Amino acid sequence: MLAGDEAVAVVLGLLATNLPDPDGPPDAAARALAKINRVLPATLRRQVEALEDTLDFTTRAGGAPPDAALVLLLADAIRHGHRLHAAYRSFTGELSERTLSPWGLVAHDHCWYLVAHDHTRAGLRMFRVDRMWRATLAPDPAVDPPPDFDAVAHVTRSLATVPARWQLEVVLDLPIDEAARRIPATLAELADDPAGTRLRMPANSLAWAATVLAGLGCAFTIRRPPELRAHVRALADRLRAQV
Repeated sequence: MLAGDEAVAVVLGLLATNLPDPDGPPDAAARALAKINRVLPATLRRQVEALEDTLDFTTRAGGAPPDAALVLLLADAIRHGHRLHAAYRSFTGELSERTLSPWGLVAHDHCWYLVAHDHTRAGLRMFRVDRMWRATLAPDPAVDPPPDFDAVAHVTRSLATVPARWQLEVVLDLPIDEAARRIPATLAELADDPAGTRLRMPANSLAWAATVLAGLGCAFTIRRPPELRAHVRALADRLRAQV
């Protein structure tokens, strides 16, 4: 009943929107995925299996996948150790041609990311898949990732340290385990501090940062930037006025 690209879209949707719990019984999405895999053509089934093996998630739910053919190509390259030639558009609109050794495919919220060694610019990079507008397999084998490489950890760390207008440092009156339950790893970096938990977070709006801190439900001490204190006081005044 489904054409090839339609079957891929269904499979990607199941993977992205309902990641099965590996410690529990197969859920409806896992059972549906198994049934679809059994009836896919052999070539397409191998591509889908490559995607299942290589795709990771920052949370148990992900956004809608980008172009199905591109995602399958990336997954196949990761699984079989192929380099890629890719055309990429940065968030500023810069167009570039890259040669990549792909190491991981990660879905986070409504975005999908490829983590790869960038041979063109000599370093580990993270690419938005929806900004890749052309990709082909290269003849050379990919460079292997380090043995302990974790694509999800790299994406999480990169999102939490993205350049922004303001870099916040705040000490929370919380143990680090409790702080980690309240704050997504992609939002901020956490570390133990003698006074509690040190939070470091990028922000382009101090007013937004004030609401994030207020929503944590704990006392906190602002270390930097000092301008954040005025926004926290203003938020406190507005909240008191609503009582």
